Amino acid sequence: MAYMYILECSDRTLYVGSTRDLEHRLAQHGEGEGSFYTRTRLPVKLLYFEQFERVSDAYLREKQVQGWSRAKRLALVNEQLEKLPGLSKKDFPGSK
Repeated sequence: MAYMYILECSDRTLYVGSTRDLEHRLAQHGEGEGSFYTRTRLPVKLLYFEQFERVSDAYLREKQVQGWSRAKRLALVNEQLEKLPGLSKKDFPGSK
């Protein structure tokens, strides 16, 4: 199994990662042994995760979600899937 996960850091930023062992990775983040980003923003809290059969799929999903805005990530976390397409669209001046 593999996982894509979203953490909320102490500064309220969102961190997206992937791993083979979610429990172990969360412990690493919590002990300050995770990524440099989370190490400097402890404590962290798990907000969301998805499970995959293949590590490569979890990694691809991680990269996809990393490219999303905070609003879109939070819509995923809050299971507001109907909002995702609208949050993908950019507003351009004068487009309304």
